[in-house]
Amino acid sequence: MKLSYAVLASALFLSACSDAPQTPLTVDKLQPASPPPSMVEKPDFASYKIVDEKKKAFVAFMKPGISYINGLIENARTRLIGLENGKTLTDEDEAFLARVAELFNLPLPEAGADKKWYQEALKRVDVIPADLVLTQAAKESGWGTSRFAREGNNYFGQWCYTSGCGMVPSARSQGKTHEVAVFKDTYHSIRAYFLNVNRNKAYAELRNIRADLRKSGEPISGVALANGLKSYSERGQAYVDEVQSMIRYNEKYWSQG
Repeated sequence: MKLSYAVLASALFLSACSDAPQTPLTVDKLQPASPPPSMVEKPDFASYKIVDEKKKAFVAFMKPGISYINGLIENARTRLIGLENGKTLTDEDEAFLARVAELFNLPLPEAGADKKWYQEALKRVDVIPADLVLTQAAKESGWGTSRFAREGNNYFGQWCYTSGCGMVPSARSQGKTHEVAVFKDTYHSIRAYFLNVNRNKAYAELRNIRADLRKSGEPISGVALANGLKSYSERGQAYVDEVQSMIRYNEKYWSQG
């Protein structure tokens, strides 16, 4: 299911077409985080004649942004766990919880965060394995060669629904109004993907799988979480099978760097 970027963006994750500074606000400290790692100039992936070299270049280009976002999420998750365990809330803590509620579409109860709210928040504020993120980026963008990746910095197939919000796909069916979202840079595309998977009801199954893995002490693997992506494509289980196959086949690339 491709969702509107307007729905995905929030006050913390800046709009792709915004002229605001690109430094994101971390939900951990509620202040500008250290700038994300510099995304090197986007390679011309279509120019690579050797597939092995293209895949290595793609991973090297995408992985720093993925690792950075996962780091922010880990920090926020650690703070949430500390607050859930009974710490007396300060004004800063209250503001932090309000930001989490806003960012992850999880309204706080009138009486404040309770056990049920924390349980759901911790399902959403969690990492996504790099091998899964990289696989979906590679699959949706043709390893960075698609028109939407080259011209719109869109590596995950995100859609938007306001006229002029993005690029009109040439294969769009008659009567459809969606466009393929355009992002200011690659990093914004990655951030929008994380928000989509971590807060959209279409991927609740993925979040439940991840929570169960944590509860049982098992590793959070991309192959396991991919089972919760049936709604990412109209192809359903066939899409999931392809993602899992790509993760396994390209394992040596995901672990580089």
